[in-house]
Amino acid sequence: MGEPSEGDELPEPMARVLADYERHLVAERDLTPHTVRAYTADVAGLLGHAARLGHTDVAGLDLRALRSWLAKQQTMGRSRTTLARRATAARVFTAWLLRTGRASIDAGASLGSPKAHRTLPPVLRADEAADLVRAAAELADDGGPVGLRDVAMIELLYATGIRVGELVGLDVDDVDRDRNVVRVLGKGRKERTVPFGRPAARALDFWVKHGRPHLAVDGSGPALFLGVRGRRIDQRAVRTLVHRRIADVPGAPDIGPHGLRHTAATHLLEGGADLRSVQEILGHASLATTQLYTHVTTDRLRRAYQQAHPRA
Repeated sequence: MGEPSEGDELPEPMARVLADYERHLVAERDLTPHTVRAYTADVAGLLGHAARLGHTDVAGLDLRALRSWLAKQQTMGRSRTTLARRATAARVFTAWLLRTGRASIDAGASLGSPKAHRTLPPVLRADEAADLVRAAAELADDGGPVGLRDVAMIELLYATGIRVGELVGLDVDDVDRDRNVVRVLGKGRKERTVPFGRPAARALDFWVKHGRPHLAVDGSGPALFLGVRGRRIDQRAVRTLVHRRIADVPGAPDIGPHGLRHTAATHLLEGGADLRSVQEILGHASLATTQLYTHVTTDRLRRAYQQAHPRA
């Protein structure tokens, strides 16, 4: 989030532009509420800093003010990832100011940002992923609806690499069993189609036919996955489930749904999938984001080589 303005309100011209910018993010860019809050908070922090430097209007924003704002973040101990995100927020904002005639220059066009550290995400080995599904299936042996639902969610997360928000947003009609694909509404409301395999298909069938009807209530609507009260399941419940089932797998790293997304991507690449296909499956806007998983794969291959090759 952006830095607080030490109790000072923004000058009225700045506050008005910030409100216009928030409306632009919501109505024209169709961003998620979380992204809108993050962008506007960062820009509010920037404008508050500029106001304390003596600026009263966005037209006076210059590169010096932007750099001063980022430098202050650094002295406050903000991480390189946070600094990089805030620099991006500033550049997007100043480009919008120029495009809409609110400024005569794009002050952020020359603003650099620190390279964010990119750590290798923890992933499961193939046998650990199988143990995870097996642990969930063993708890579902009683045939209860919650167990069937949990198996279906874990199978689908691992089979498709979809985000937890995308999973909980699925409706029953989003699953096409004739083609074994699921229609997903991703970031920026971009729709994509993701395939899944036979194990996930079987788990979904069991859930839809034998589990979901027992949890469904009048207000369930079309939601594919339901909570115990019959409403659409929330993300927190899915995260809790994955962490609990991972704890049943000896030696496995403690990952959540996003860790299953990393795992799915890594296993696809290790199995021979091309990078562009994985990008499409994951819904990444940039291929550079998907390329992170090639580093994961290379690292695991290197360790395997070192352990197994007689001349390693």
